[in-house]
Amino acid sequence: MSWDEHIMLIAHTVNAFGDKLAVIGNTGSNSTREALHATEQGFAVGMHASLQINPYYGKTSKTGLLNHLHAVLNEGPAIVYNVPGRTGQDIPDDVVNEIGQHSNFLGMKECTGNARIKSHVSRGVNCWSGNDDESHDARHDSGAVGVISVTSNVVPGLMHKLMQDTPDPALNASLKELFAWLFCEPNPIALNTALAMCGLVKPVFRLPYVPLSRAQREKGAALLTAVQEHIPGCTGVRIMEDHEFVLIGRH
Repeated sequence: MSWDEHIMLIAHTVNAFGDKLAVIGNTGSNSTREALHATEQGFAVGMHASLQINPYYGKTSKTGLLNHLHAVLNEGPAIVYNVPGRTGQDIPDDVVNEIGQHSNFLGMKECTGNARIKSHVSRGVNCWSGNDDESHDARHDSGAVGVISVTSNVVPGLMHKLMQDTPDPALNASLKELFAWLFCEPNPIALNTALAMCGLVKPVFRLPYVPLSRAQREKGAALLTAVQEHIPGCTGVRIMEDHEFVLIGRH
């Protein structure tokens, strides 16, 4: 999405659900200037907090990372997002400890595993799991307060149930194949494909994202059908044909 679209989506979410839910806008960027501008706009349209990723691709030094995170935290409440698999750079524990002193620091969305989450929690840092397949154990064994989830876009009620006070290992086990399928290609490829197959979004992909292969769609159709009653708004699951998907590069 363009930044204009991004802020419009946050505004729409606030207008539709802001009186019922805390809206956390993903306004991070690898450019501090862009992150600050987007975060200011997000708060201007009513979001309650931001999600801030560390600078990706270009990376930076530890000092640069601290300056970046302090700058975005100065804008308002924020969760900091650590996903080295996408950014190419880990946010080390000493940086987390330092930004943890900031009054606007809400905690970490942590994707490096439950041992790391447990370590953060032991030092008083709130953590949300960033890995759906580990989220149940993160919540019930490692002290995470919840999950920021891909799968919740498909079966929000089931993911909410996984995060309740009482562990549900049977439900967690039943969702393992769905978790794996939704990450068979980099997110959001499988998610967008799944929502199109359920008739919940138009089957339009902006390049470089493309839909899953037919073989993967066939596998996914079986998994989605098994949980169809838990997919809000879904009245049926279709495998779909390749020609039904639209790929957009320029517009």
